[in-house]
Amino acid sequence: MSGLIPVAEALARVLASVAAPVEAETVPLARAGGRTLAADVVASRTQPPFPASAMDGYAVRSADAAMVGATLRLIGTSAAGHGFPGRIGAGEAVRIFTGAPVPEGADAILIQEDAAAEAGAVRVLEPVEPARFIRRAGLDFTAGQTLIPAGTSLDARRLALAAAAGHPRLPVRRRPRVAILATGDELVEPGATPGWDQIVASNSLALGALAAEAGADIVDLGIAGDDHDALADAFRRARAARADLLVTLGGASVGDHDLVQAALAKEGLELGFWRVALRPGKPLMHGRLGDMLVIGLPGNPVSSIVCGLLFVVPAIRALQGDPRAGADRSEPATLGRDMPENDGRADYMRASLALEPGRLPVATAEQRQDSSMLAVLGRSEALLLRAPHAPAARAGDPCRIIRLDRRLL
Repeated sequence: MSGLIPVAEALARVLASVAAPVEAETVPLARAGGRTLAADVVASRTQPPFPASAMDGYAVRSADAAMVGATLRLIGTSAAGHGFPGRIGAGEAVRIFTGAPVPEGADAILIQEDAAAEAGAVRVLEPVEPARFIRRAGLDFTAGQTLIPAGTSLDARRLALAAAAGHPRLPVRRRPRVAILATGDELVEPGATPGWDQIVASNSLALGALAAEAGADIVDLGIAGDDHDALADAFRRARAARADLLVTLGGASVGDHDLVQAALAKEGLELGFWRVALRPGKPLMHGRLGDMLVIGLPGNPVSSIVCGLLFVVPAIRALQGDPRAGADRSEPATLGRDMPENDGRADYMRASLALEPGRLPVATAEQRQDSSMLAVLGRSEALLLRAPHAPAARAGDPCRIIRLDRRLL
């Protein structure tokens, strides 16, 4: 379509405009959850640091426990944190518990279900093979091994791995500062009583939640009316807050009351692009204001949220050095109803999902796709993707979706 750029090109331009990740800082492990690694995590120790028992039982020499009925003399106990310091010799055994060091000389664990304890001894009920139920030293990881690459978002499992690898603190990217500005004389803050010709602002809350989940700190610039001075003041406040990214909501089109692009131009905006072959979200704007990245989103609530998912979240991830910031988050599904031929814009349709074990999700597009309808978006579980000029499709045909009920990272 004339004057519109494809979604993939728009995203590539947004990501290319991130000159470099934000600076790194070192934080305690307990405060690193949700942050993005600024350097690889390398193991400073070996795990486990010694051969360890995988079961409760008896540490033995497999040659001594190869026959049913063999009796071995108990010479001590090895428990987690209280290992047996001696060595097992011929005909000897050590009572051992899960996680405890395997004594020198032992090469197998006779589990307690296969043994009978007697006074000062243990009798073999089932023969045991060499290396049975022993976790070798370094089974999990070894010192010097790279465990988590830079650019990874730290969740519970990765924090556990970093802790086990001996790291009490981690280098992470600071949280990008994202300034959010709602625009329009028609808007009032939540909780205020709107006039008969006004509505309650919801976009800024939604975009703030998306940005925070993606790892950003939010600078709320409030609402600016349709006035050049009010807009200029908001832009200056964003700069004063040293925002890495300014997200404007509404006013990016060319109507008589759409002043955002013109006001940004007066402040020195270097326009990257404007208008994308996308539904909802065609009047999307991108550029730079000095060191600050700018993304201007449409004012319609659904358009702003969809564009936030497609462009703002990847920009925030890129600012944190995530090498997969622009990765495709869609997944396969099948259509729940017939779809007509699409026009020249990529469609991101609100849809419900039917889930059955062992089968792809079935995505059924909502009948009403108006970009102002938050109730439709609120009950939807996915965005159903339709490529530009996609041919008509039948129920059961393959499609792709972006789930709305999954974390963004």
